[in-house]
Amino acid sequence: MRHLSSELEAWYRTGATFALATVVSTLRSAPREVGAVMAVSSDGTALGSVSGGCVEGAVYELAREVTETGRARTASYGVSDEDALMAGLTCGGTLEVFVEPVDTRRYREFPAVLAALRDDGDPVAVATVIASPDSRRIGHHVLSGAAGPLAAHADRMLAAGKTGVVDTIDGHETVFVRSHLPRPRLLVFGSNDYATAVAAVGSFTGYRVTVCDARAVFATRDRFPHVDELVVDWPDRYLARTHTDRRTAVCVLTHDPKFDVPVLARALRLPVAYIGAMGSRQAHRDRLDRLRQAGVTPAELTRLHSPIGLDLGARTPQQTAIAILAEIISATQGGTGAHLSHTTGRIRRDGATAS
Repeated sequence: MRHLSSELEAWYRTGATFALATVVSTLRSAPREVGAVMAVSSDGTALGSVSGGCVEGAVYELAREVTETGRARTASYGVSDEDALMAGLTCGGTLEVFVEPVDTRRYREFPAVLAALRDDGDPVAVATVIASPDSRRIGHHVLSGAAGPLAAHADRMLAAGKTGVVDTIDGHETVFVRSHLPRPRLLVFGSNDYATAVAAVGSFTGYRVTVCDARAVFATRDRFPHVDELVVDWPDRYLARTHTDRRTAVCVLTHDPKFDVPVLARALRLPVAYIGAMGSRQAHRDRLDRLRQAGVTPAELTRLHSPIGLDLGARTPQQTAIAILAEIISATQGGTGAHLSHTTGRIRRDGATAS
């Protein structure tokens, strides 16, 4: 929902009612992940997607109905449902969509949720009642950190970084919990054309991007206009003082031993998700020797992705950036990097859904 936050906030501020359709559960090869949203305003404007196209029309019409009636609805779409086949869900999976009206009277927590998304602030989860014997409870929202059993469910899901349906509370109510986590960080060290491309693709794929280089003449806003943070400092010194976690990816693209060896030696001892370094195979062998001399252990060296990126046949900085982000996604999401046409089983893996 993060990519829609500005538009949704504008709708909310006007006091207009709109419908928010959320994928709350999936089975088999569903086209979108749990937590995917589509919003439909009272004037018929649509934002986002819940199915990548195959049931958008059916969900859109349901959302229009919800904006008119003010009553939340849940609908399931799957290959066994005649209506769903008419809607076009041909991917072999099923999905359940909860559609709720949103306005200043029904969803007072909505601005806080949007603020958390926009500002990359503290993690927050929202628990929403999607089924209850008391129809007045459907669409009731509670933020994590509040009191009561509903908030407790939100707290537990947030701690695990998960989004999904929670077992019924006291056997009566079914709750959907959406965890909103800050964007994972991508730390790019270096300010060459490859760094520019990696920063752009990293931002596009949902990372909060920081570019750091010790040379102020290269680390400029003209070269990196859209990064979240631009730092002029020695890479290892900056890495020592900045926050990292198990979702952080580190790309060392300086291609200069005096910069990359100290920052890699520090990074390889941090509990981050990914560490990669650019260079030829000869540069990689030389780098390994230097890192060993710096005291990096064999076990720590196994964490290093170098030469960086997947073998896509990339030639340009832009193509290379795609190869690098493809490796990061594969490494952090449990992918194999193999051709999907050569594999079997589910395409989309289950995992924590962030925003």
